[in-house]
Amino acid sequence: MADFRHETERLVLRDWREDDWPEFWEGTNTPAVMQWLGGVIDEAGQDSARRRLEGYHADHGHTFWAVERKSDGAILGFCGLKRCNEPKGPIGDMEAGWRLRESAWGQGYAKEAAQASLEIAFRKFGAPHVIALTVDGNAASWGLMKKLGMRRRPDMDFPDTVSWAEGENIIVYRIEKDEWEAQNG
Repeated sequence: MADFRHETERLVLRDWREDDWPEFWEGTNTPAVMQWLGGVIDEAGQDSARRRLEGYHADHGHTFWAVERKSDGAILGFCGLKRCNEPKGPIGDMEAGWRLRESAWGQGYAKEAAQASLEIAFRKFGAPHVIALTVDGNAASWGLMKKLGMRRRPDMDFPDTVSWAEGENIIVYRIEKDEWEAQNG
């Protein structure tokens, strides 16, 4: 599973390698990173998450890819695309998502990776629009969605039926392909 590779100025978004997983979990399975994602998960939860990510790739040709920093090869987390599969959510819509380790926060890495993911969604996969999901309390996440040009869509919000949102409503941001093209040429 090492076919996909997309480079930005400072990052490589790529398919997962076996040796990525320990570094990924060490950096991202922390109370701060997992605060809005249901909390730190045990080994069974990690295995389940890995299977989901690998399944997205197998089913759709894209996933939340490993994010590698070019300067030192460190795995900063993930960012990429999947098809929304949240019960009561906009099933099948192209969804952008990200999760980076704390040491990568505040340096523009999430925005850089997410911008690349939107470009891939629209140019490679021909998505008519892309959504992103979070909860109200996760201001950093919806703040990035706004910086990406996404608009809040309260008409698309849906109740949580999964553990990551811990019973809160899941809020939806969305950007149309023509909106993205107007911003990005």
